[in-house]
Amino acid sequence: MPPELALSKAIEAGFDLVEISPEARPPVCRIMDYGKFKYQQKKKSAEARKHQAVTTIKEIKFRPKIEAHDYKFKVERIRQFLNEGHKAKVTMMFRGREITHQDIAKRIMDRIATDLKETGVVEQMPRLDGRNMTMVVSPVGKAAARPAPGPAVGSVEHAEAETKNQARSPQTLPGDRQRQDQSRP
Repeated sequence: MPPELALSKAIEAGFDLVEISPEARPPVCRIMDYGKFKYQQKKKSAEARKHQAVTTIKEIKFRPKIEAHDYKFKVERIRQFLNEGHKAKVTMMFRGREITHQDIAKRIMDRIATDLKETGVVEQMPRLDGRNMTMVVSPVGKAAARPAPGPAVGSVEHAEAETKNQARSPQTLPGDRQRQDQSRP
């Protein structure tokens, strides 16, 4: 159909003549309400964005001389991030001469990876970047998006689990032995 005839038909109907595919031979045009078309496109893109999963990278910073409680607290926080579906960037910061003890930092990073193996998988192995050693951990599949069901608070199973957790001996971290030796008279 000649463009002039198509344009006159569009004006008669009260719509617009919109070129859909200009590269095609002959070019493809459609008679439609262009404002309504743009509105529907905007709604479709908004709907697509709404259903998109947004993953963010949460960063947790460690030091080579980290205490046992701080370590446990930070690993538990990383586990929460992974259960929410976020990635976690674990950063080991070195200050001063600590950079010479990269083996301690590597052991701590390996321990973090083993502690998180049921909720996360190491996406990027630990690597040194200036004065920081970084590692990226991502959640394991969609099942990690929900917290694992555990015994209800107040139940007999919960009380037994608490006593088991309290009975466990704390693991020592590098530097603990030095602090214990210094505290003795």
